[in-house]
Amino acid sequence: MTMKQLILLFSGLLIGGIAAAQENVLAANTEGGVKVVKDSRLDLLVRKQIYINTLAIRNQPGFRVQIISTNKRNEATDMKAKVMQLYPEYRTYLDYQPPYFKVRIGDFKSRDEATDFREKLSTNFPGGVFVVPAIINVSPEKESGNEESN
Repeated sequence: MTMKQLILLFSGLLIGGIAAAQENVLAANTEGGVKVVKDSRLDLLVRKQIYINTLAIRNQPGFRVQIISTNKRNEATDMKAKVMQLYPEYRTYLDYQPPYFKVRIGDFKSRDEATDFREKLSTNFPGGVFVVPAIINVSPEKESGNEESN
């Protein structure tokens, strides 16, 4: 045999072997013989992420009560401090919408809730208290509590 014949014979065997190996792999895949091995720590991470997601604050449309709108930052921060002392159970926000600083309080789902609170605030803040639409923060406890009361 010559060198050319040996090379052709060897390459033919090699190509035939590769084709046969591919057929075996395809046959194994069609039989459903796939085994998935996963790290048990992945389940722990998934459970932890689900827990974190349930604690997250959710944003939704609602209402807040606006105490003041001024272009003086010091006046707005003083008013925010006063509101926080008088009503610590409500969240207080200081928003800046150029050129005005706005102090708003509460996260109310309905206009009626915000209006009731506005009337309570009117005695302490006679300068003009308004209900304004806003994107509010609702914690999961409040959501479940409100659903039960409906």
